[in-house]
This record gives sequence, structure tokens and C-alpha cells, in this order.
Amino acid sequence: MDWISKLTSYCSKIRLNTFLFLLLGAIVLAWLYPPIGISEGILHLPKIAGYGVSLIFFFYGAKLSTEQLLHGIGKWRLHLAVQLATFLLFPLIILLARQLFPEYLSSSLGMGIFFLATLPSTVSSSVVMVSLAKGDLASAIFNASISSIIGIFITPLWMSQILVDAQPDFELSRTIGILCLQVLAPLILGLLAHKKLYNWTIRNKNNLQYFDQTVILLIIYTSFCESFSNDQFGNFAAIEILKLGLLMLLFFLGVFFLMNQLAILFGFKREERITLIFCGSKKSLVQGAVMGKVLFPNQAILGVVLLPLMIYHALQLLIGSTIAKSMGAKKG
Repeated sequence: MDWISKLTSYCSKIRLNTFLFLLLGAIVLAWLYPPIGISEGILHLPKIAGYGVSLIFFFYGAKLSTEQLLHGIGKWRLHLAVQLATFLLFPLIILLARQLFPEYLSSSLGMGIFFLATLPSTVSSSVVMVSLAKGDLASAIFNASISSIIGIFITPLWMSQILVDAQPDFELSRTIGILCLQVLAPLILGLLAHKKLYNWTIRNKNNLQYFDQTVILLIIYTSFCESFSNDQFGNFAAIEILKLGLLMLLFFLGVFFLMNQLAILFGFKREERITLIFCGSKKSLVQGAVMGKVLFPNQAILGVVLLPLMIYHALQLLIGSTIAKSMGAKKG
């Protein structure tokens, strides 16, 4: 039908493609028959997802160009602003909101919102949107890449502030150790193999993207299987999901506006302002899914915790891409 082709074309233009629809499909599939994806399931899907995570970061390291990183390293004021926005401003906003709405933000959903706020910036969509808006691409690559590494240490540090009470057996050093083993070590190995594998990763860029998305879908699916199996969504009404969606929309728009005001305050040029706006307002679904598996050993609540991030991810793609294209068109 004509409207379907138009919708598909529009989704492709704003980089939604089919991934977000597959995310919804994974949740529906988990709801229909959760036993397949739980830890005790016959397919052992959570273990397979864990191995897939390490491969994601290995290939990410293999295709990461150190020359591009070094090219963008000089603008320290911009880099500092992006990283402070990502790892300090975001969590402080939620902590302030938590004082105003203690009951809501103390729930599992509230924990998920704070988890979202502590995550590093996403790599691919930040770089793509900065490119669409004709911003400082070298600085975007540097900040998005460095953010992924810093997050291995900063995100657990922030989360320890609330997980100590929620999970009495939580150990910060153990958590960081697992993340270093599962994320940092494969990334470093990938960097060491960069010269040998870089051309191969470029040739297989699309296949690697599909692999990344498959692993994320697997994590989302198994997490929601655990949540549905343990009736974590039993008390959720549809209106609560709608409220959460509205809250994430306001949060994204608020942060986006705040990044723009900070860029003006710091006197950044147009290209630098674009980098701060897009890199400083994004959050990584990949890192969220990976860290969530480590930070929340009780996988039953992980589906609930990841829900705010998934909604935010959809919004940052949909709204961010539209704004980026508009800014790029004005530049000409």
C-alpha cells in the first residue's frame, strides 16, 4: 500500500529503519511466551547475548580510527563540556527531580530513569546527526568514543549511590571489573587488531551493524522474558507507559534546549555548538543493555529498568534526526 511505502521511506530517512519496530516486536514476543528467553531456558539465550556483547566491542575497537580520535583531541573546552553534560548534568537533573517526586523516582521505573541519565553518549547516531547538521565531526567522533570508555567507570559509580540500598550484595569494584572484562578488554583487543581488521570492518559495515542490533534485541528480549515471567509489569497500567513516554519527551527536549544554552554561554562556534547539542543529549542503548545485565543481577527487573532508555532512544532518533536535517539544510 502507498501509505506503508511512504512510512517506510520516512523511517529510513530519519534512521529509524526497522530496528525500533523490532524492539517492540521483541517485547511482544517476550510477553507472548517468556519461558524461551529466561536464564533457565533450553536455548541459554542470556549467555549467548553476553558473548555477543564482547564481540560488539571488539569490532568497535577494530574499526575505531586512532587518527580520527587524535584529529579531534585539541578542543578541550568542547570535550569537557560534552563529558560534563553527559556524566554530571544528566544525573544531577534526575537527582533534583527525585527530591520533588520521591515516590515515583524511587520505583523500578525511577531507577531506570536514573540509570538512563548516568549512561555514556551513543556513538553512531551522535556522529551521524552531527554530520547531518554540518557540525564538528572530528570532535563528535572523539567525544562519542571517549564517552563509551569513561562510562565503564562513571556509570557504575553513579548507580552505586542507589544500588547499595536496593541490592545489599552490590560491589562497585566487582561490577567495574566485570565491565572491564566484558567491554574494555575486547575493545582494547580490537584496537590492537585495528590495522589488520579495519578494511574488513569497512567492507562489512552493514553486516556488523546487523550483528550489533541482533545482540541488543537478544538482550532486550531476554530481559523482558525475565520481567514477564516474574510478573514485573503486573501492576502497570497503559496510562503509566504513556506518562513515562511524555516524561521522556519532556526530558529530551529539556536537555536539548539546555545543551544549546550552554553552547551559547561558552561562546562556541556553530559547528562546536552542534557537537555539544547532539553528543551531549544522547544516551547509548548498547551501553545501557550491556551495563544493565551487570548492574542488575536480578534480571527480572531489568526489562522495567530498560524501558525508559528504550523510549528515550526512540525519541532521540526521531526528533534528533529531524532537527539535525533542518539545521543542515539551513547551513546549505
